[in-house]
Amino acid sequence: MKNVKQEFAQRLREAMVKAGLKPEPAVLERNFNLNYFGKSITLHGVRKWLIGESIPPYDKIIALAAMLRISPEELTFGLEINKTVKEQRTRWDDGIGYQEREVFEAFLSLPAPQRKVVREVIQAFTKAYPTEKQVEK
Repeated sequence: MKNVKQEFAQRLREAMVKAGLKPEPAVLERNFNLNYFGKSITLHGVRKWLIGESIPPYDKIIALAAMLRISPEELTFGLEINKTVKEQRTRWDDGIGYQEREVFEAFLSLPAPQRKVVREVIQAFTKAYPTEKQVEK
């Protein structure tokens, strides 16, 4: 499995190619420094981004994303995370109705000790009456 820095480097190289740039340190250094109004980055620093040795700070990621015409989130995390979040959100939104939302709001308004008791009761019910997903595990 690739590490986070290597995955970032892969996304950066792919974004450069899509933007019509060669994924080389000198190309990125020149274009980045022309578009970034903070302290310029060195060739060595850019090389480390491209080979997966380091990830730039967020202000530089924002500048890179603008330069490459992609979102900072896509550059930082990839497209898969958005898909996963949307799937989970859809499941959540589709799976609950008005009454459940009322119960969640009431739960959130309880003091912490009472919320703990409610959580323990729910967990006891889920252990006593497992769903199909829990049985498969």
